[in-house]
Amino acid sequence: MSSWVSHLHTKPRSLTVLGMNAAELDANPMADHRVVQDLNANSRLPFPDSSFDAVLNCVSVDYLVRPVQVLAEVARVLRPGGLSVCTFSNRCFPTKAVRGWLAVEEQDRPLVVAEYHRQAGGFDEPVVEQRLAATWRDDPLWAVWARRR
Repeated sequence: MSSWVSHLHTKPRSLTVLGMNAAELDANPMADHRVVQDLNANSRLPFPDSSFDAVLNCVSVDYLVRPVQVLAEVARVLRPGGLSVCTFSNRCFPTKAVRGWLAVEEQDRPLVVAEYHRQAGGFDEPVVEQRLAATWRDDPLWAVWARRR
């Protein structure tokens, strides 16, 4: 669930990005490999089992119509000990976010994402953390991550 930016400080050794817009993916300077796919239309990730060290979902979990199925796929493609990370803030496109996301209070959304990981299976107990940038106190960054068993 990427676009023209990966929200990483440094380029990893290898980065595969998946998103819905080919032009945006092509504009991502950190990407080594690009896959165009709408996870709401097809939640099956087009990668072999145990093929990634980490899977990052930055500010997109709120748009998934089948988040548990997508995270089950994340567990499948992660190597044992690999990391699934979902980050999000209190901002979203309300016309695109799933209804359940909008119905939950902001402080409870990280608990929902942790539960998605539990229901997907294959992960250790998820960790929830809130980060606040000094200049963005009204826009916290939430992170939920879990290691592949």
